[in-house]
Amino acid sequence: MKERINGSDEPATKRKALIIGCGVAGPVLAMYLQRTGITPVIYEGQPEPRDDAGFFLNLAANGTDVLDTLGIGDEVLEHGHRTKNLVFQNHRQKQLGENPQETVLIKRGRLTEGLREAALDRGIEVNFGKRLTDVQIPHDEMAIAYFDDGTEAHGDFLVGCDGIHSQTRRSILPNTPEPEYTGIIDSGAFARTESIPPSDGVMRMTFGVDGFFGYQKVPTGEIYWFENHERATAPERTELDAISTPEWKEKLLRRHRDDHDEITEIIRSTEGEIGKWPVYDLPSLPTWYRESVCLIGDAAHATSPHVGQGASLAMEDAIVLAKCVRDSEHVSDAFETFETLRRERVKDIVKKSRETGNQKAPSNVVTRKMRDIVLPFFLKRGMKNFEQIYSYRVNWNESV
Repeated sequence: MKERINGSDEPATKRKALIIGCGVAGPVLAMYLQRTGITPVIYEGQPEPRDDAGFFLNLAANGTDVLDTLGIGDEVLEHGHRTKNLVFQNHRQKQLGENPQETVLIKRGRLTEGLREAALDRGIEVNFGKRLTDVQIPHDEMAIAYFDDGTEAHGDFLVGCDGIHSQTRRSILPNTPEPEYTGIIDSGAFARTESIPPSDGVMRMTFGVDGFFGYQKVPTGEIYWFENHERATAPERTELDAISTPEWKEKLLRRHRDDHDEITEIIRSTEGEIGKWPVYDLPSLPTWYRESVCLIGDAAHATSPHVGQGASLAMEDAIVLAKCVRDSEHVSDAFETFETLRRERVKDIVKKSRETGNQKAPSNVVTRKMRDIVLPFFLKRGMKNFEQIYSYRVNWNESV
């Protein structure tokens, strides 16, 4: 059935944007489109919010600036913690380098909850239990979304903010490349132990003998930690799901038994779930849009987490796309301009992130020693790259 607009059968007086996905990109885009006079409506496939699901991420200054421009930075990030420095060390805790760029460490569920609540506070409609099955484009000023509950929604245009496995992308660009496995298995969890001193805003990253480990102890006493290790072939999702948390914990303890004691102490003290998943990124797509439908965030250019830019890039996309829609007569022109403005930046970051992941687990003692010698120079040189990534800003008041 066709969805009614604002509870009425009467046509809307404003342009309507259908936004697929209520993660990071969707609510931010909705709030910026609302500023331009467009009526955004968000459709989320999950039956209800999952604010306690998932683990954590780092939000860099280029992302927090997008929130500050909306005036919601403080309220959305109130549950986050400041990371003032990244310190890199080897398996014996010898410091190899550091990155002084500040970020915000925040649980993913708290971030998406804050963004959703900010959108709701501004009167933006959010619909749960709307899993997209298909998108149709009757003409270049209209889009129709079909959902698995048998309903449909009509809008002037549609934006897919539905992640790396985007159904929007599959619907409008069925022959584009699928996400690629990067050769890394990622884990994440939270722990508590008095034996680990406070981090004082420093996240410590260890290049271990057989894996990479990072952690920060926040002022509440909780330790946010993650682990990366190499695996040549991608596991099936069911394979990782079949491994219990106690079993996975033992595997990680064995993998890091030759590293410094803090790593094994943090893993051992973890009582809750340890998340585990293969890391994918998305090859460069030939295009990010088709007529009245566009992709942003991970749906268009998913990056691995090794430079901490996934959420920040999604927020950048949101503000840039809204500006393009605001300053263009036709949405197809806006989408073309958006892709032109964004493609090279995100392509470069996706590439840098995969290269960073490839350095995390040298395969033998010789390559490990070479890494420890070369890495300090690499990190020092790489600071310019990070500065360029983090210093990116979008001026909302400037015309495209």
